[in-house]
Amino acid sequence: MLIRCLIAASTCLSVPTTTATSVEDGIRVAVESGTPRLMEWRRHLHQNPELGNREVETSKYVAEKLRAMGLVPRTGVARTGVVAVIEGGKPGRVVALRADMDALPVKEEVDLPFASKATGTFEGKTVGVMHACGHDAHTAMLLAAAEALMAVRAQLQGKVVLIFQPAEESVPIEEQPAGAELMVKEGVLDDPKVDAIFGLHVIAGIETGRIGLKAGPLLAAADRFEIVVQGRQTHGSKPWAGTDPIVIGSEIVGALQTIVSRTQDITKEPVVVTVGQFESGVRNNIIPDSARLVGTIRSFDDAMRADVHARIKKIAEGLASAHGATAVVRVESGYPVTANDAALAAAMRPTLERVAPGMVFEARKITGAEDFSFYARKIPGLFIFLGITPADQCANADSNHSPRFRIEESALPTGARALAQMAADWLAANAG
Repeated sequence: MLIRCLIAASTCLSVPTTTATSVEDGIRVAVESGTPRLMEWRRHLHQNPELGNREVETSKYVAEKLRAMGLVPRTGVARTGVVAVIEGGKPGRVVALRADMDALPVKEEVDLPFASKATGTFEGKTVGVMHACGHDAHTAMLLAAAEALMAVRAQLQGKVVLIFQPAEESVPIEEQPAGAELMVKEGVLDDPKVDAIFGLHVIAGIETGRIGLKAGPLLAAADRFEIVVQGRQTHGSKPWAGTDPIVIGSEIVGALQTIVSRTQDITKEPVVVTVGQFESGVRNNIIPDSARLVGTIRSFDDAMRADVHARIKKIAEGLASAHGATAVVRVESGYPVTANDAALAAAMRPTLERVAPGMVFEARKITGAEDFSFYARKIPGLFIFLGITPADQCANADSNHSPRFRIEESALPTGARALAQMAADWLAANAG
């Protein structure tokens, strides 16, 4: 059961108070005065990243900051997640704000005084660990939004559930379900029952402070496939004595490209089929027994998604059979499509325009994926983008997941205000 905040405002020592006459003014003043803390939080998190399901110190840090605001966080949700509830001073409905906390197995190449030197274990290997997707910023912005909402909570018309989620970047199959999927299964949206949820993501290549908003499908479904071609080993000097899985695998890679180029109506929705791993053989003069291909599928339509899954299996098995080999195909469904509720997007556009005048734009679909989709499939959800790149660097910005990914921190107060203001405005509009 989620623990409600019952502590009096007088005990919230680190939360700025305000004499502003409106909730909006109070949120703005609180975020402005709390910006030094926002930067401190982001830099600490950036310098101390942890991989998915291993955010032990991160969750301790988040819980500590929430307690300092007068909240009573619940820890250990979906393994390492943190949840807290802000009780508004007036009755009303319940809205949630979500941030993800995990980092990536990427060695940082950005020259910053707070650059990550951390390492971790990924797929049995020691790797560098970096917040190469901006989750440090997401967590810091949600902490700042929480602080701002606590400053005006007497005027809030309902409750705000703060969700600090682990494992958005996915985890090994033996640790699944995880992240948002596991948080939903553990009831994070059920007690108190959440009526709507908001989240955001920083995006490189978009001008600092711009906010991307779009109704309907925004981020793709992401599925994983694995194909194991079983041939017959022989000496490389006499290939006719065996069945070469490398040649067969190569034909499968080429044939898979026809799924998008020749079978899918990409005027309806985009589709991507990518082979990212091709593993086979141990020596230059030995044709091996088997080859392993692993890849990703991105789609925005459930029917197209199912058709692509079926075609991968048919192509791989058919080509292998034609060469006297076999292919075992496994397709694992991953994150669903992240689709924004149309009514929620329309209702929040004026809010975002007030937070960032002239900086709100119509976002395009992105074939990246996000497990925010598990929340948005259960209740109305809205996921927005926040630009974090100087205008003159957008064309050549290193993307999310790059070891050179960089955030211009001046965007972060805008993100914190956007989260807090969407929550407050939604509660006010739905108080009845």
